[in-house]
Amino acid sequence: MEGTTKSRMLGWSIAYIVLLLSIILPPINLITACLLMVPVLVMYVKLGTQRFLIHYIVCLAAVYVLSSMLLAGWVGAIMVSISLFFLPPVIQMGNLYKKRAPARTVLTVGTVTLLAELLLSLIVSNVLGLEPVSKMKQFMIESVQTLPPQLQSVMAIDLDTLVQLMVQMLPLYMIGFSLFYVVVSHWLARRALVRSGESIPAFKPIRDWMLPKSFVWFYLIALILEMFVRDSKSIVFTMLLNLLPLLTAAFALQALSFLFYLAHVNRWNKVVPVIGILLLLFFPPAYFLFSLLGVFDVAFPIRDRLTRK
Repeated sequence: MEGTTKSRMLGWSIAYIVLLLSIILPPINLITACLLMVPVLVMYVKLGTQRFLIHYIVCLAAVYVLSSMLLAGWVGAIMVSISLFFLPPVIQMGNLYKKRAPARTVLTVGTVTLLAELLLSLIVSNVLGLEPVSKMKQFMIESVQTLPPQLQSVMAIDLDTLVQLMVQMLPLYMIGFSLFYVVVSHWLARRALVRSGESIPAFKPIRDWMLPKSFVWFYLIALILEMFVRDSKSIVFTMLLNLLPLLTAAFALQALSFLFYLAHVNRWNKVVPVIGILLLLFFPPAYFLFSLLGVFDVAFPIRDRLTRK
């Protein structure tokens, strides 16, 4: 058994080295970059702290040496920095796995940790004079200017306004990135750990998901404020610009939960919630309608009445 565990951990170490090195290989790096936390999570849970540190340091040393030999030393330094950036959420999530914490807690803590790192990186970059926001603005302007003139002419707003709105939505992008990254890492790492014999709590079935009722009030207040706030440079406008898409997506997901609940209670075919998923993926206007359904599901005891019947 011990020999099997060692061989598996060696396999995960090699997989991690390959994933880190693949960052320099477009376009596969778009996929492999999303998997960077998975091998480290598995090793952290399966190995003790001392053994994990040995595996981790050896992996980083191998990546640095190989990338320095194949490309340049600064490339190896960047790869090591990327790995270290994702280490804090790995440790937080790994400790919660060891405590058999609920999946919701793991997701929340992992997302908050990664988001805090992104914010800290942004602050440090500004302090060092790197001005990442200004560079991002310039990159967006150059990207839009490369579009065909016909496509630029159909834009409803001018380029400066568009770029300003995209920069104001930076918190939304950071939250979305953190949430997506942690969800993918948790889903894959948990499957690997369960197969190796670990008991890691899973999420509740989607039909049992329920947002707190306080979210309904946040959503309604945000919708009302949106009708009156017109100053695009105000703090309230920026908050609404980031908050409303998040709440809309959360209640749209709540609507999907309600559809799965209906299918379960009435023993319907899963085609109804599947159609709902397809609408959200390929028909963006459905988001608002689904979010309203999600609001009604949270605000009113619809499920209790269905259960009584």
